[in-house]
Amino acid sequence: MTAIAHRHVRTSATGADITVGDERFAAVRMPRRGSADRMICRIRSLGSSAMTRTTPPRPLDITELFPELREHSATATRLHPRPGMPTAADSSVGGPLLWPADEAWPVCIDGDAHYIFRLRTPSTVRRSREIYAAAQARADATGTRYALTDEERAQLPGLDFSEPHSLVNQPISLVPVAQLYRRDVPDFTGPDGADLLQVLWCPLDHPEEGYNPRVRLYWRQSADVSRPLAAAPEPPVVNDSYLPTPCVVYPEQIREYQYGGLLPEELDARITAWEEETEEESDDEEGIDYQFDLSLAPGWKVGGFANWSLTDPHPVDCTECGTAMTLLFTADSGEWHGSGGSWRPVEDPAEAPPNPTDVSIGRGYALYIFRCPVSFDHPPATAMQ
Repeated sequence: MTAIAHRHVRTSATGADITVGDERFAAVRMPRRGSADRMICRIRSLGSSAMTRTTPPRPLDITELFPELREHSATATRLHPRPGMPTAADSSVGGPLLWPADEAWPVCIDGDAHYIFRLRTPSTVRRSREIYAAAQARADATGTRYALTDEERAQLPGLDFSEPHSLVNQPISLVPVAQLYRRDVPDFTGPDGADLLQVLWCPLDHPEEGYNPRVRLYWRQSADVSRPLAAAPEPPVVNDSYLPTPCVVYPEQIREYQYGGLLPEELDARITAWEEETEEESDDEEGIDYQFDLSLAPGWKVGGFANWSLTDPHPVDCTECGTAMTLLFTADSGEWHGSGGSWRPVEDPAEAPPNPTDVSIGRGYALYIFRCPVSFDHPPATAMQ
């Protein structure tokens, strides 16, 4: 495909200063607590909404203990998706896309090559989520135990129910996963002139993709979409884990540090020894973990580093040119983890659900989407971790 600024599409083959609009914030160092400083980054929050999401300061500033980590760091933008009513003019997760009306909507035609477990229609998935949410809201409002009414139960499909498997033999429309405008995402990357990234995937499992959805990426120049598509076509059936609930986003830029197994061996060994020492001295049974508390943010994000805790690191190279690929985007099954949910934004209460998008990758993992640094025309790759 010709590399132009208007649109690029490919299918997958398998604490610094921060600017907020016209305002610039710097990292703010807090008073000493224990043996190391705590670091807070006043971070970028986009859009006109008064609501923001702010990552709490890390339990300690790991670079005070290991200054070399500064050479193995990168910024990332946590998207903080939350259920809402985004429009095609907004950055979103699972929301409507700014899509040209005269451009064919992408479909998957793999048919029975998909791995099929349980199929639901998109409308059934959405209705089920509405019922569960209403029951939870009722319990929260009344202080009673969560329970479904008989009427609600009657509207839910049985656990083993599936739509006919033959439905996958027709073209499966891809579903919107994310739409990101350059203006909203500090770590946005794309071809010169492109100001919009759209992520879509087939909402069914693909064995050749590690039993994950197959991803497609589109970069566009939004001003070129003069006649947008009114409504996207829906697939006849989906895996309910791959149908995102429409969410508005509250982008926030943070700093991450490389996965331990990809650090220089001597540095990784020193960090591991420090973790073991602090765990012995800590009253907290979990202690502080470099990987989960200090270096890599969970949740939906742009840029940063991948957490390879499931399989250990393995090469992700471009299938067209062999170049090592870089992390572009992360779709995650949860927005926070770590000791006591330390990545949960300060604005969210302790009882807030950690998976607002209703997307689940594998058994609660993340799907990392990589791009080739040589050309945006080269196909992306994915890895589940």
